[in-house]
Amino acid sequence: MNLLTVGLSHQSSPVRMLERVAVGAEDVDKLLHELLGKEHVCEALLLATCNRVEVYAVAETFHGGLDDVTSVLARHSGSEFAELADHLYVHYAGAAVEHLFSVSAGLDSMVVGEAQILGQLRQAYHDADRAGTVGKTLHELAQQALRVGKRVHSETEIDAAGASVVSEALADAERAHGTLVGRSALIVGAGSMGGLAAAQLRRLGVSEIVIANRTPENGARLAESLRSEGLSADTVALDALDRAVREADVVVTCTGAVGTVVDTETVSAALSERAPGRPLVVCDLGLPRDTASGVDELAGVTVVDLRSLQRRLAEENGGGAERDATAIVAEEVRSYLAAQRSAEVTPTVTALRKRAAEVVDSELLRLDSRLPELDADVREELSRTVRRVVDKLLHTPTVRVKQLAAAPGGAGYADALRELFELDPQTAAVIGTPQVAEDGERGSRGVSTSVSHAQGTQTPTVSHDRSEQDGEDR
Repeated sequence: MNLLTVGLSHQSSPVRMLERVAVGAEDVDKLLHELLGKEHVCEALLLATCNRVEVYAVAETFHGGLDDVTSVLARHSGSEFAELADHLYVHYAGAAVEHLFSVSAGLDSMVVGEAQILGQLRQAYHDADRAGTVGKTLHELAQQALRVGKRVHSETEIDAAGASVVSEALADAERAHGTLVGRSALIVGAGSMGGLAAAQLRRLGVSEIVIANRTPENGARLAESLRSEGLSADTVALDALDRAVREADVVVTCTGAVGTVVDTETVSAALSERAPGRPLVVCDLGLPRDTASGVDELAGVTVVDLRSLQRRLAEENGGGAERDATAIVAEEVRSYLAAQRSAEVTPTVTALRKRAAEVVDSELLRLDSRLPELDADVREELSRTVRRVVDKLLHTPTVRVKQLAAAPGGAGYADALRELFELDPQTAAVIGTPQVAEDGERGSRGVSTSVSHAQGTQTPTVSHDRSEQDGEDR
């Protein structure tokens, strides 16, 4: 399994570069086919969100696959390779598995523990499956990653991190106003965080909520949901934010956009028409920030920032849920890689048993030619005896070799088996060729690369020069 991950996210890249590399829904299919058309890429999956663009590829060689994927990303973004490489991260083999499982668990998200990434990963898999760019490896990996993400969310309290951020931000707003009972609120963004904010504001007793969202239909659905619970709720267009801000006591922004949504001029204009001494609390729950940096400098405005909230919450709860989630991810990575290593030796074991059966058949034919008068019942008993002997002789070594291959560093046992019994590598390769699943040396200068072998524990950072020769990395 030559699994390769190449990507950039809020962890590695500034907003300007994320905006350039961003992949719209209309471009996903085109990029997937472009990736699969490259010389070294056998399978491809593209995970593109507002905060990350990641390519998961099965490549024939590490360096060749890396060069192919980065060339596609560079062309798409209109960037020079050297400029793009400064912001890329690369994971290989076990490290790539660990990264994807961490992403699906919400450990790599801007808001640790948010569950939206699971839906985005599921959509990325469906897009690649529909485009025909996933095979057995990425099919199994994506399904396992989705299962790991669900397990983390069901067995830990990591989901509470997102909810805690909302409740803590609104607690700050409540302290600034004394109470939120009878107050009005504006929510900019109708995603999962916006829904959490709306539910919390309703519990805190606000009398009116206005929803502003880039997609009007989503904003209307959230407003309708609030009205069904007896709360006054309406929607407003994003270009009418000044009026909505003017009427609001609390503004919650959580769009996930990569640019400023609420600018200083909009808030300043709204404040000029408000009653003197009426405070405004802006809870900016977007990363990158939805509000311009100058907003918190305006008189009468308090800005509650997501980063400071997350730091405070992490200090208060000691990161227990995050530690539990990380432990589950590590366990799942070990289990997945062990199963992969064991599966890799199976074709060789099958080829050995096939070879043994051919030898038995050959010797029984020779016996028939030498003793043609042999009684049929005796011949049948001899055949069963010989086959039992061969099966018993092969049982222990074939079971043991699978166990050894599943352990870290066990990749060489299949090679040893082929060498000892003079098995044709091509035979084992044909036996091990996967069927299509039904579900659905040119280096690269400057790329920070996490390279891991089977167990995914050693992840040194390496820098590849374009003078290196093509070849496998393990």
